Amino acid sequence: MKVLVAGATGAIGKQLVPRLVANGHEVVGMSRSEAKAEEVRALGARPAIADALDPEGVAAAVAASEPEAIVHELTGLAGSLGNLRNLDRAFAATNRLRTEGTDHLLSAARAAGVRRFLAQSYAGWPYARSGGPVKDEEAPLDDDPPASARQTIAAIRHLERAVSEADWTEGVVLRYGGFYGPGTSIAPGGEQLEAIRKRRFPVVGGGEGITSFLHIEDAAEATVAALERARPGIYNIVDDEPAPVHEWLPEVARRIGAKPPRRAPRWLGRLLAGEAATVMMTEVRGASNEKAKRELGWVPSHPSWRQGIPEAAG
Repeated sequence: MKVLVAGATGAIGKQLVPRLVANGHEVVGMSRSEAKAEEVRALGARPAIADALDPEGVAAAVAASEPEAIVHELTGLAGSLGNLRNLDRAFAATNRLRTEGTDHLLSAARAAGVRRFLAQSYAGWPYARSGGPVKDEEAPLDDDPPASARQTIAAIRHLERAVSEADWTEGVVLRYGGFYGPGTSIAPGGEQLEAIRKRRFPVVGGGEGITSFLHIEDAAEATVAALERARPGIYNIVDDEPAPVHEWLPEVARRIGAKPPRRAPRWLGRLLAGEAATVMMTEVRGASNEKAKRELGWVPSHPSWRQGIPEAAG
């Protein structure tokens, strides 16, 4: 299959492109900068240079590539995870890529007759903060997110709706868990890992918020499986062990040789880190990967963060 990967030199793109090539696909890697062209070639793909926020540039790149499928892995997360006091400000670049960037890619894909369109979403925040701790793809989303996260949640919902409701292509949305591993913020030198090492990542309140993790290599493997055999729809792509913050954060700290995380009451967490970060630590729900396992034949090679994160931390 001829596949265009938008975001080919990002953390997941670097894992995904070589796997697609190894499976016999002809891959075009779209990147914003000419400086990245050689990096795309080194991954085994042919480069296409376009700014995802430039509709004419995207249209030209897609038309020239003539793909049968597009995989949308565009984010702007570099340097954004160190301070989540205002989530919308931290994710402003990614939010534009999830709204304007998605619309430009879909428009170009429709004009080019693209028959499959996969897009990256996120399983970590959008689910409603009620009911059980772990949600499947049919569970309702949060209609009342914290004020400083509303644009971010709205951007995720825009992407999911635009892709899943496109009736001219086979739209597949992949709700990934929180990435760790090479090129992510939970890797040697990564923002979140360093925050844990330096005890700058406290357990807020009771730490009841549930996190679903995912090794970046498993994300790439699941994406290949989804490209080749997913039915249109939404899939949670997460590991087998969603866990509350009060469980995983001290355990990760212990396994990487760091001191135990500090603890902060909810009122102090809200004051220091903001309402959105406090909600993530205390209220968010995890995600189930049963549908992806059943329909994609995918099983994560890193089934639990307990072993995966310490290995990724080196």
